[in-house]
Amino acid sequence: MQSDLEELRQVMEDAALAAGRAIMTIRGSGADVHYKPDSSPVTEADEEAERLILAALRQHFPAIPVVAEEAVAAGLVPDISGGLFFLVDPLDGTKEFVAGRSEFTVNIALVENGAPIAGIVYAPALSNGFTAVDGRAERFTVDGGAIVERRPIGCRGRGSALTAVASRSHDTPETARFLDDHGIDACTAIGSSLKFCLVAEGLADVYPRFSRTMEWDTAAGDAVLRAAGGETRMLDGTPLTYGKRNQPHDADFANPNFIAARTGWSAGGGN
Repeated sequence: MQSDLEELRQVMEDAALAAGRAIMTIRGSGADVHYKPDSSPVTEADEEAERLILAALRQHFPAIPVVAEEAVAAGLVPDISGGLFFLVDPLDGTKEFVAGRSEFTVNIALVENGAPIAGIVYAPALSNGFTAVDGRAERFTVDGGAIVERRPIGCRGRGSALTAVASRSHDTPETARFLDDHGIDACTAIGSSLKFCLVAEGLADVYPRFSRTMEWDTAAGDAVLRAAGGETRMLDGTPLTYGKRNQPHDADFANPNFIAARTGWSAGGGN
């Protein structure tokens, strides 16, 4: 089993690093932007990164289906009824990428029975990333195209002041009310799934999300947070689950609003 976990880690890391190199090459030459039917932007960087990731996952884990953002947009949705599948967002934070900011990530997660059990979040423009494998969360640094340093991370306990992280591109009145209700004065706006990772690393206490996300946006960061001693819960207090199909009021794989924080965070008072 341990050898299987090490293979999983290696394949995810190699795929994410390869995707990151492709993204940075396209970024350097200038990416053309076009728009999907839902008006969200997509570039050739998204498409090339997804191609590389899918090829790697299919080579090493051919029996595990892969739900990938651009493939789903093209109508290619695999059978995930077996309960084990990968979720891939090849370029999370495309708006940040297009705007020339550095807060975009490559996200790969493995989901089992609705829960993200392993994942990688890699920020190629920042030369760092985060992994979750076998219940252990780590932050890594990349130099010269390879991982050169790793260190374990974990959520912090409650201090005298609370810090939140929120979406740079999707600020909402509900978020402002949440911060006010919980007495949170400090809030950092940042793009992509790095918000989960800041909570997992102990640099923030809570990530409230009151606007739409898709499962491939959140699964890898959620895996890192859970391995670091955190949790992601819907507003009714139940854990956020993955593999949501045939939802009566939303599209397949769409998430409801959620709160991501260390385990034991109280929605009523942030204890």
